[in-house]
Amino acid sequence: MTPDALRFDAAGLIPAVVQAAETGEVLMVAWMNRAAVDQTLATGVTHFWSRTRGKPWRKGETSGHTQHVQRVYADCDGDTLLVQVHQDGVACHTGNRTCFFQRLRATDGGADDGAAATMLERLERIVADRKASPPAGSYVASLLAGGEAVVSRKVGEEAIEVITAALGGEGDARVVSEVADLWFHTMVLLGQRGIPLRDVLEELARRHAERDASG
Repeated sequence: MTPDALRFDAAGLIPAVVQAAETGEVLMVAWMNRAAVDQTLATGVTHFWSRTRGKPWRKGETSGHTQHVQRVYADCDGDTLLVQVHQDGVACHTGNRTCFFQRLRATDGGADDGAAATMLERLERIVADRKASPPAGSYVASLLAGGEAVVSRKVGEEAIEVITAALGGEGDARVVSEVADLWFHTMVLLGQRGIPLRDVLEELARRHAERDASG
């Protein structure tokens, strides 16, 4: 579909749902006019139309929290856009990662599924913060200060713990706990090397696409 086929409303606008390309997390919803659509596609960063201010705006122009566009989809009717992005910083003006952080009511009293789904990204930000400004007494900061060899050994130890729990008949809860430790320390290793989480996710997506293509 081309922009010419999009269906704008009577005000010349179309809603755009902005989604984190790495996790599928919905970050925000905004409006685009035709010029904003064209600018978004041409520049690779999101542009919108402000209905309250009556003027165009680029995400991150004042905050620095730019959204780098990976893909743009139109829905089946051509009247709504899905914009998948890599988000610099946070999406919401409140300082929250996503504009959708206010839960209306709990359904089961359990953990917040939304928070759980983005936990790796949250860990990535925590590791980056500890690396930039290591606070006294921080476990993550102490690992990072030990260097890559220390962090790598810890990842190896946690991998062994996963295997031991899985083969030792210790129950699913123990396996879950050990895998969580392994993932956590792997995130520290990525942070220590300066490798973005999205690089790993994109590699997984590439492999998945290759398998689909090969049948």
